[in-house]
Amino acid sequence: MVSSRLFFFLYLAATAALVSFAFFSTGAARIGLFAASLVLLGFSTGVLVAKAWSANGRFGGHIGAGSHGFTPDLLNSTINEMREGLVVIDTEMRIVASNEAAQRLFSHFDSALESRPITEITRNPAIYDAFLDGVRGVERVGVKVETHGPERRMCDLRVVPLRAPSNAITGALGVFFDVTRLERLEIVRQEFLSNVSHELRTPLTSIMALSETLEAGAIDDAANNRRFLSIIQKNAARMHRLIDDILELSAIEAGNVKLHPERVQVRTLVDEVISSLSAVAASRHIQIRNLVAVEAEVFADPHRLTQMLTNLIDNAIKFNRESGTVSVTFTAAGRDRIIVTDSGEGIPSHHLDRLFERFYRVDRARSRELGGTGLGLAIVKHLARSHGGEVTVRSQFGEGSEFTIELPRQAYTMN
Repeated sequence: MVSSRLFFFLYLAATAALVSFAFFSTGAARIGLFAASLVLLGFSTGVLVAKAWSANGRFGGHIGAGSHGFTPDLLNSTINEMREGLVVIDTEMRIVASNEAAQRLFSHFDSALESRPITEITRNPAIYDAFLDGVRGVERVGVKVETHGPERRMCDLRVVPLRAPSNAITGALGVFFDVTRLERLEIVRQEFLSNVSHELRTPLTSIMALSETLEAGAIDDAANNRRFLSIIQKNAARMHRLIDDILELSAIEAGNVKLHPERVQVRTLVDEVISSLSAVAASRHIQIRNLVAVEAEVFADPHRLTQMLTNLIDNAIKFNRESGTVSVTFTAAGRDRIIVTDSGEGIPSHHLDRLFERFYRVDRARSRELGGTGLGLAIVKHLARSHGGEVTVRSQFGEGSEFTIELPRQAYTMN
C-alpha cells in the first residue's frame, strides 16, 4: 500500500504543476487552474491531518508504524510551513489544533488558539457557520471571509468534516486561503478598466457629436467647419496618446521593455529635452534653466532617461504659473539625483502619496485641458525602478514642486 506520506507529496507535486500552468494561462483557464490547485491543496492537507487526528487527536501525535517514517516532527514542520491557515475543531466547536499561519491570521490573540471556542477568536458569522456545517457532516467550499487585525485580510475558507474509522464525525478541518493580493489586483483591474473607459469616452463623444454636426450640413458652414475639424483632430490625437501610454506602461510593468544602459552626459541630454519642449514653454513664457554641471554623468538607458525627463519637465511647464521658471539640477551624494523644480502652485499634501498611480490627477479638468493622459508619472515611476532607482516628489502648496529621479551610481544589473 502506498504510504500517506507519498500521497501527500504526490498531491503537492500536482498542486505545484497546476499553479505553474496557471501562471502561463490567461482568462477563465487561469482562474480555473488556480481554483483547482487550491481545492487539491485543501484536499491533500485534509487527508493528511485527518490521518494524524484519528491517530492521536493532535498534529504532534504518534504516527503508527504504517506511516513508513513520516514522523510527528516532519508533520508539524510541513503544516507550520504552509502559507494557508489551518484550524481543527472538535464537535463542541473548540479549537484543538492550528498552525502558525492561522495564528498570524488571528493575530489579536497573543497566546495559542488551542482550547478556545471558535466564537472566541472571531465574531464572523460566516466562519462560525462554515465550521458548524463541518461538524454536521457538510463540506463548505469558497466561503469568503474578512479578518481585521493590524491589516485587513481577505480569505477563501474551505471546511471539511473529520471522521473516525467508524465514520463518526470527530470534528472539522478549516483551511484559510489568503486571497488578499488577488482581491487587490482585481480592484486595480476594475479601476483601470473604468478609468480607461472614462478617458476614451470623453474624446469619442466629442468626435461623434461633431461628426454628426458636420454630416447634418455644417460641413458647408465656412465659419465653423474648420474649427469643428480641428477639435476632432485634437481629440483623436488625445486618444492616440492615451493608447500609446497604456501600451507603453503595460509593456514596462510586464518587464517586456529591454534597457540598454550606458554612461550618459546629463547636461547634454537635458539640453535636448529642453529644446524639444521649447515651443510649449514659450507659449506660456516659462523659462527653463539647465543647471547641471558639464561633467555630470549617470549610468542609464539614454532613451528611457529622456522619456522620464520629458514627462517631468513637460508637467513642470504645464502646471506652472504664467512666466514661471523650471530648473534642472544634479547631485551625486550616495546616489545620482536629477532634480526638476518648478515655481508652480504646488501640490496639496494629501495628493502626494497617490501622485504616481495610473490615471491619478490632482486637477482632472485642467489636466485633460492640457492634453494629459494621467499615465506620465506612472511611466516615470516604473522606468526609474527598472533602472534600480526611484522617483520622489516634494511639494509645498503655493510654493512649487520638486521631482527627483534617483539612480544607482554603480552599474545596475537590468533585465
